[in-house]
Amino acid sequence: MTTFTAVIEYDEESKLYVGIVPGIVGAHSQGATLDELRANLEEVLALVMQENEELRRRPPRVVGVQQIEVA
Repeated sequence: MTTFTAVIEYDEESKLYVGIVPGIVGAHSQGATLDELRANLEEVLALVMQENEELRRRPPRVVGVQQIEVA
C-alpha cells in the first residue's frame, strides 16, 4: 500500500471539494462530499500508478503545508 498526501479546497462557486496530489501530474479530482472526493482521488491515483510503477516505490514526499499571511 502506498500513501499519498492530498491538498483539498472547497470551491464556493461550484460547491465542490477539489483535491490535488502535489508532485503527481494529473492527480486531481473533485467531489460533492469529502468521501466522494477521496474515492475519486483513489481512483485517479490507481490509474496514475498503473502508468508509472515508480510511484509505488518512490511517492512524492510532501514536507508540509503553511499558511502565509500577506498584508
